[in-house]
Amino acid sequence: MSDLEVRPVSGGVGVEIANVDLAGDLSNSDFAAIRDAFIEHGLIFFREQNMTPDEHIAFAERWGEININRFFPRVEGYDQIAAVVKEKDQLGNIGGGWHTDHSYDHIPAMGSILLARETPPIGGDTLFACMYKAYNSLSEGLKKTLEGMKAVHSSRHIFGDQSEYREAMKDRLSNPEQATQDAVHPVIITHPESGKKALYVNPAFTLHFEGWTAAESKPLLDYLYQHASLMEHTTRFNWAPGSIAFWDNRCTWHYALNDYHGERREMHRITIEGSALN
Repeated sequence: MSDLEVRPVSGGVGVEIANVDLAGDLSNSDFAAIRDAFIEHGLIFFREQNMTPDEHIAFAERWGEININRFFPRVEGYDQIAAVVKEKDQLGNIGGGWHTDHSYDHIPAMGSILLARETPPIGGDTLFACMYKAYNSLSEGLKKTLEGMKAVHSSRHIFGDQSEYREAMKDRLSNPEQATQDAVHPVIITHPESGKKALYVNPAFTLHFEGWTAAESKPLLDYLYQHASLMEHTTRFNWAPGSIAFWDNRCTWHYALNDYHGERREMHRITIEGSALN
């Protein structure tokens, strides 16, 4: 009989899964329970997972095809693993604002499995926000307005040649010539596995509503961003080496706090391919 335990971590979003070794011989029943928790909650955490890169990849491959990140550096010898590192002398951090990974892709990533390798003694937490709750707590009138609307997402202004962010992070980002794609997605999506509706715009990569100018879109987008990041929709996760956060990009945002200047932080991220959003 399995000892696996699923524990809520806050009223906002996410559960912690305890009494399981992801690097070990994970049974099909335990994997199914983990998958059910991921689909239901959109965010799962693990502690004290001392995985090798090969074990990290093996666990990820049980979920689907791995997305090879085109902008982040890779762990040496492991193209499937992106290295998200901030050195002691670096001021800026990667992911320091609310965002959803890969919304700029025509087929966005399903989710990411982020494993902490080195963490500062204090600081470096990550905030997560639940887009199911963001949608559910909208008024019925605004829900009706947003239904059927689409929004344009892009990576050009973040990872492209002319990006101020890329210039600030030039030693940690690559391939600006690949930041050429724009993508259009529904503003309200129906999650392909849970069947629940979620808000699908984010401050980092959403440019404007389809058919609207950026100026026309800004007031409503700003309201949605403020609403989605209300404290009651969020969770704050404190990292330690061996901690894992696995989030569902289709129904969560995240925000890496940059409050550990003078300390080093190294995270290894594997992203799983997704499917078209409806």
